[in-house]
Amino acid sequence: MPVPSDSPPYPARPGQPDASVPSLVIVGAGPRGTGLLERIAANAPDIYGGSRLDIHMVDPYPAGAGRVWRYEQSPLLWMNSMAEDVTMFLDESVECAGPIRPGPSLAQWAERVRAGSISPPPELAEEIGGLRADGFPSRRVQSAYLGWVYEQAVAALPPGVRVHRHPYRAVRVTGPLDGRQRVWLDGVAAPLTADLVVLALGHLDSEPDPEQRALSAFAARHGLVHLPPAYTADTDLSALRPGQTVIVRGFGLAFIDLMVLLTEGRGGRYESDARGRLTYRPSGREPLLHVGSRRGVPYHSKIGYGWTGERTPLPRFFGPAAVDQLLAGPGRLDFRRDVWPLIAKELGYAFYHRLFTAHPERTRVNWPDFEEKYAAAAPASAELDALVNDGVPDPADRFDPDALDHPLSGLRFPDEESFQRYLCDYIQADLDRRADPRHSPDLAVFLALLAVYGQLVRIIGSGRLTARSRIADLDGWWHGFFSYYASGPPAPRLRQLLALSRAGAVRFLGAGLTVEADRERGVFRASSPGVPGTVEATALVEARLPGPSVHRSRDRLLRSLAEDGAGGEEMLCDGDHLLPTGLLAVDPADARLIGRDGRPHPRRLALGPHTNGRAYAAFARPRTNAPAFRQNDATARAVLAFLGERPGTARLSA
Repeated sequence: MPVPSDSPPYPARPGQPDASVPSLVIVGAGPRGTGLLERIAANAPDIYGGSRLDIHMVDPYPAGAGRVWRYEQSPLLWMNSMAEDVTMFLDESVECAGPIRPGPSLAQWAERVRAGSISPPPELAEEIGGLRADGFPSRRVQSAYLGWVYEQAVAALPPGVRVHRHPYRAVRVTGPLDGRQRVWLDGVAAPLTADLVVLALGHLDSEPDPEQRALSAFAARHGLVHLPPAYTADTDLSALRPGQTVIVRGFGLAFIDLMVLLTEGRGGRYESDARGRLTYRPSGREPLLHVGSRRGVPYHSKIGYGWTGERTPLPRFFGPAAVDQLLAGPGRLDFRRDVWPLIAKELGYAFYHRLFTAHPERTRVNWPDFEEKYAAAAPASAELDALVNDGVPDPADRFDPDALDHPLSGLRFPDEESFQRYLCDYIQADLDRRADPRHSPDLAVFLALLAVYGQLVRIIGSGRLTARSRIADLDGWWHGFFSYYASGPPAPRLRQLLALSRAGAVRFLGAGLTVEADRERGVFRASSPGVPGTVEATALVEARLPGPSVHRSRDRLLRSLAEDGAGGEEMLCDGDHLLPTGLLAVDPADARLIGRDGRPHPRRLALGPHTNGRAYAAFARPRTNAPAFRQNDATARAVLAFLGERPGTARLSA
């Protein structure tokens, strides 16, 4: 689907609202902006009283859904979360000062649609009618849910608080530290005026970095195709020709979307036999995809069963007390040395608690004895390894994060075909394990990972991690490990991948993937140290999201903030050097933009993945005390308190 240009064909914006009324501009009406609006509605009666307020929601994409979840995208694209694991509403688990206003998860919303109390878009009625709580809805269904949540948030605002929608791109913010701000919209002469501006921009594109620019230049010189990192749903894939050999670098969710759009999206179809085994019937319009990555394997399949029985008491070894102790110590923190061992022990504890309590027949000792010795053993110690080896006889029942992170480590294959067979067996084994409740310790680790993320926000906000550790270990390795283990594709997608492999439409390249631009032959070449031979291709696709960068951002507003010095990239000190993280710098205490002078701006705030505020996910799994929900509530209360103290705030008449 086409992406709106920088000059969308919208009619001229109507005149300004009453300038005497306090005004809030939220740039970004997607899930994050919608979540903030819901918290404003919940907190306004207690904090803002009966005052009037104009809220301006600025976004060229649909309200609620925003760009990523907009309705206008391929119906073949799914979420990678079950319907029951998606909510935009706070529940009793969320630790915040504001009132909890419960609402339906995506699965519960679908139940209301089926009951007739909510009317969906007619073209979604069949899909929603068959959507189960443990099903993976299309992104278009999520778009409808998010649009409904936005409407509920607007309807919940108290009298006198009005919402104005502006379907434009915001391109610049100007104004003094101590006065009203002006938000300039693309193609509109007069700016919006605001007492406060909140940027909820969501995920953003970046211009290619030097490596990607060099690859694109090489492709242009030799008549090849190079598609740099981008959101797959927004990428023009028409340059990839039927039968063309394509190297794909990246084996995560971006690859899954690419796989879908270049196979089913081009007319291919799947058939299922009596045993449920899929066969892919090609249309003849597919390119030949050769895919590899650092690990050489796809992200783990989503777990296909729910929790039963006793809950694991989390957190145990990486909770608030452990974080307090880390932050109270001297010197800078190194993630791998100081933080990861505690996280690994926390994840292991979750794994073994579940193993011993739900599957005791696969252990040699009783849980109380094991737990006592586990707690006493130092993280990542020989004592801990010996305890596990003695208490858990089967290596398949042991938690080994290093083996998980490097599944092909040390393996060498005699030829390409033996590797294809090995990886198909590996993927099938992962599917079997992730569908089998006998391996429910894997689910316990998943839940522990969610708990760990909530604790890491404090460590990052403290500024105590060394610069290189923050960038390479936490933002790099840790985020990748989390996504690989916990944020993989639905199981049906991996079953489709196996069918594509059997049909010859997808080939696997291996781990430690190396891609080169062969200037002599004028082709791209890919190889893996564990698999003999190389693959030559006339197309290279980078199947991953672009890394964040304020200065290389394609968002004009973000770039203008950096150019004006009013908001810049977070810079971390590494000895005599400053290292950029690519993220918009905000004050961790209240999300206010930090300018070039190091001071937070009193009237500009920013939330979301383009910032170093770290509360990324705009929606969450129910009952997980989601950091973004807590941040939204704190921000909404701060915004309302600031606007309520504005001189001359207009009150509604009785």
